[in-house]
Amino acid sequence: MKFCVPPSKEKFWGGHHFSAGRGAGSLCWSGPSCRAGSGPDMLAELLVAVVTGGLILFLVQKSRSQVLKAEDGWWGPGARPDAEEDDSLRPFEVRTSDEELEDLYSRMDRTRPVPSLEDCQFHYGFNSQHLQDVVSYWRKDFDWRRQVHRLNQYPHFRTRIEGIDVHYVHVKPKSLAEGATVVPIILVHGWPGSFYEFYGLIPLLTEPQDPENPVFEVVCPSIPGYGFSEAPHKKGFDTVCAANIFHKLMKRLGFQWFFAHGGDWGWQITTNMAQLDPGSVRGLHLSFAPASRPGLVMALSLMFGRLFPKLFGLTDTDLLRLYPCTDKLLDSMKESGYLHIQATKPDTAGRALNDSPVGLAAYVLEKFSTWTNQDFRNLEDGGLTRKFSLDDLLTNVMIYWTSGCITSSMRFYKENFGKGLDQPHSRIPVNVPTGFACFPNDLMHSPKLWVKQKYRNLIHYSPMPRGGHFAAMEEPQLMAKDIQEFTKTVQKKINQ
Repeated sequence: MKFCVPPSKEKFWGGHHFSAGRGAGSLCWSGPSCRAGSGPDMLAELLVAVVTGGLILFLVQKSRSQVLKAEDGWWGPGARPDAEEDDSLRPFEVRTSDEELEDLYSRMDRTRPVPSLEDCQFHYGFNSQHLQDVVSYWRKDFDWRRQVHRLNQYPHFRTRIEGIDVHYVHVKPKSLAEGATVVPIILVHGWPGSFYEFYGLIPLLTEPQDPENPVFEVVCPSIPGYGFSEAPHKKGFDTVCAANIFHKLMKRLGFQWFFAHGGDWGWQITTNMAQLDPGSVRGLHLSFAPASRPGLVMALSLMFGRLFPKLFGLTDTDLLRLYPCTDKLLDSMKESGYLHIQATKPDTAGRALNDSPVGLAAYVLEKFSTWTNQDFRNLEDGGLTRKFSLDDLLTNVMIYWTSGCITSSMRFYKENFGKGLDQPHSRIPVNVPTGFACFPNDLMHSPKLWVKQKYRNLIHYSPMPRGGHFAAMEEPQLMAKDIQEFTKTVQKKINQ
């Protein structure tokens, strides 16, 4: 039997020539030159090819079949009771009182200003001179009662899950065209933000002006320990625990499937939701996706990406945001002091912030300055009102103040980082359809190549024209458009 055919019928595959002829024995499997082959050699090579292909297929399938596991927890005080948990959905209303405001004003009036250094702008933190201006506006002009009315423009609820009350805003579309499908979506915030970050985004999703865009039903919860969600009473509540609770919330609301969006901690929580139950998360949209487990691809792209950008698919924007590496690393270190405090001893700093509204405002609002644009550190006023109104910024601060949640929100860092960086969820890829809106002034830049290492089904990557870390609050129009486009892409794939 001869295993050779004329060169014109050969195809090159994996360093060998392979051809199928018309006759039963007309098969060529040979090295670089066509020669008579022996049956045993050919069978051995075929066996190697089959085993190798099978191993690759096994590894791919194993990667796809990995699902994050989470046990039901009990985060309420004391031991879990024998009685079944009350799963009712209770209407909730944000309220304020004269006593609450009098206490706030009294503390503000007794603040002790500390003069800033000359010519320091925001490089030492919140500029003290400008802080006095903010406090003056807060004390004399800011109308918290009016903002409470604004907060209550959307329906609020609380429901008990795993021993704690979980707060959420639930907004349904006011009108719906005949035959239209409502797309449920959960929006998850981070620190030092709150559900209020999404107030400019919600109407754009629930009442889109373009009839071609999907109509969303929005669920916007407060992470337990943030805002009006009860804080866990026990140690260990991390992003996986929050993801498990939010899955239960969505199922309790009757959703068998939904889309999810997250930034900051919301990125990790919604990512964990996609890992816990991929079947229910139809699409995952992110505005923040740092490399949680840097690997070889990331290292090689950093080492050689500046020399061979096309090899790693790096754009001019990627090069601008990544290099020079030492400068970018130093910039990150300048913005990470809070993280070390909160990941180690949150209760110490939290106690001081919980007592002082002025201290709380300085601590929170400084992030809305430098995390929106690091160049704002060069400005005396931190550029705060270039992207946000003082009313919106102080409303977010007041959510922390009136709920007394600053310490419990800071503990979230210790619960996550205290377990180490090599957690099960960091090793499990995400296979649900994923979209990423890459805002140019965010804390960390994530090239498309890096995002794909974790999110294997990345179908939508959008370099955004402007915006920073609090993108949903800063650029709601851009965020809404990207979520809409991503959702349409997912739905199109499903309908094919």
